[in-house]
Amino acid sequence: MMTSVRPERGTLPLTPAEIVAELDRYIVGQEEAKRAVAIAIRNRWRWQQLPAEVRRDIVPKNILMIGPTGVGKTEIARRVAQLVDAPFVKVEATKFTEVGYVGRDVESIVRELVEVSISSLHGERLEAVREEASRAALQRLVDILVEQRERRRAKRQGSEAEAEPEEEAPEERRKRERRMARERRRLLDLLSRDGLEDETIELDLESEFDLFVTPYAENGGVDLDEFQETVADLLETLQARRRTRRVSVREARRILTQQEAQRLVDFDAVVEAAIKRAEESGIVFIDEIDKLITKDGEYGPDVSGEGVQRDLLPIVEGSVVMTRYGPVRTDHILFIAAGAFHNASPSDLIPELQGRFPIRVELQRLTEDDLYRILTVPENALTWQYRELLSVEGVELVFTEDGLREVARLAALVNSRAEDIGARRLATIMEKVIEEISFRAPELAGQTVCIDADYVRQRVGTIVADEDLSKFIL
Repeated sequence: MMTSVRPERGTLPLTPAEIVAELDRYIVGQEEAKRAVAIAIRNRWRWQQLPAEVRRDIVPKNILMIGPTGVGKTEIARRVAQLVDAPFVKVEATKFTEVGYVGRDVESIVRELVEVSISSLHGERLEAVREEASRAALQRLVDILVEQRERRRAKRQGSEAEAEPEEEAPEERRKRERRMARERRRLLDLLSRDGLEDETIELDLESEFDLFVTPYAENGGVDLDEFQETVADLLETLQARRRTRRVSVREARRILTQQEAQRLVDFDAVVEAAIKRAEESGIVFIDEIDKLITKDGEYGPDVSGEGVQRDLLPIVEGSVVMTRYGPVRTDHILFIAAGAFHNASPSDLIPELQGRFPIRVELQRLTEDDLYRILTVPENALTWQYRELLSVEGVELVFTEDGLREVARLAALVNSRAEDIGARRLATIMEKVIEEISFRAPELAGQTVCIDADYVRQRVGTIVADEDLSKFIL
C-alpha cells in the first residue's frame, strides 16, 4: 500500500495538484470537485500568510456541491480535512429548524466544530508528552510499590506502621532510607524490564469527572454566581470521591501515564489554540441543503426550511457564536454545502445564502466503468476490505477481473432501475456476493476462494433479474 504524503505541521503545504493526487487515491473521478476544494484549501494557506490588516477583508469562497447521493461529496470534504489536519464536522441540514420548531439550533454546528478541534488538539498534546509522562509514571509507580512493601514489612514485624521519621533514632532512619533506596533501584530495574507486570497493587484513582466552570451561561435565566457556587461545591464533592482499586502493575502504569500526561498539558492553552484552529482552519460540511427549499404554497414538515436558511445565513456570512469555551468567530470557517437538487435548483435557495456559496461544482453520476474503478483503484476499496477481513480466518479471496466487471454491471443496472445511490450500491451487492463465504469462513480456513463472473451471477443474478425483488434486497 502506498504511504500518505500528508504533510507534518509547520512544513510547506501541499499544492493543489498534490491535494488532487492524494484524493485520487481514495475517490474515483469528480475532478472538478477535487480541484475546487484543493484551490479553497490552498487559498486558505495563502490567506494565513498575509498581514493581519489585509486578512480582515478576505473571506473564504464557500463551495456548493451538486450531485446525487453516493458519488463522493462527503468523502471529498472529509478526506481533504484529514489531509490538511483541519477540524471537520458533517451536519445534515434537515436536523435543524428555525426558532419556534423542535430541532437543533444552527449555532450548535460551531460548538460541535470547537469540540472536535479541542479534542483533536488535546490528543496531539497528550501524545507529545507521552514519553515524559511515561517516565513520571514510572517514578510514581516505584514510589507506590516501595511504600506498600514498607507497610507490609512493618506489619510482619508486628506494628501497623513504622514510627514517623522524626521519632526514629538517626541511625535507624539512615538504615531505613538506605534500605528503601536499594529497593527503589531494584524495583526500577524490574519495571524497566517489565518484570512485575502481573503483580497486583493498590492504586488511588482520581475522579474521572471532568467539569469546567466557564464565564458564559448558555441557558438564559441562570444566575452566574449561583451557577459557579453550585459547580464549585460539586467539584469538592467529586474530589473527595477518590477510591482505592486493586490493579495489575501493567494497568497501573497505563493509568498513571494518563494522569501524568493530563498534568503536563495546559488545557487552557489547548482551548485557546483549538479555537484559533477552528476559526482559521475549520471545515463544515452541510449535507442535504436542498431539503431546506420550500416551494411556494407548500406546508407540512418542511415548513421551517426557509427559516433554517435564514438562521444559517449569519453563521456562513460571519458572526460570533458563544460557546462554553468563549466566543468563536465564523468569518473564516470554510463551509461546503451539498445536495442532490433533484426537485429544485440552487437558485431556489434564498438569494443571500446563494451568494455565500459562489463556487458551484456538479458531481457526475457514476457509470459502470466508474463503479469498476471504485472496486479496484482506491486503497480502501471494498475488495481489499473483504480480503483483509477473511484473511483473519485463513481464507484467501481472489477477485477476477470479469467478476469485478460483473459486480459493477449489476450495480449500474440496479441504480438505473431503482433510486440511484451511487457507489453505495456496490456495498449491498458485494455483501450478497460474499455472504455465504463469510458465513462458512471457519470451515473454509486454509482455502482460496475465487470470485468470478459466474459466482457473482450465481449469488445475485436472479435477484437483479427480478426488478421488484431487487428494489427490496439490493
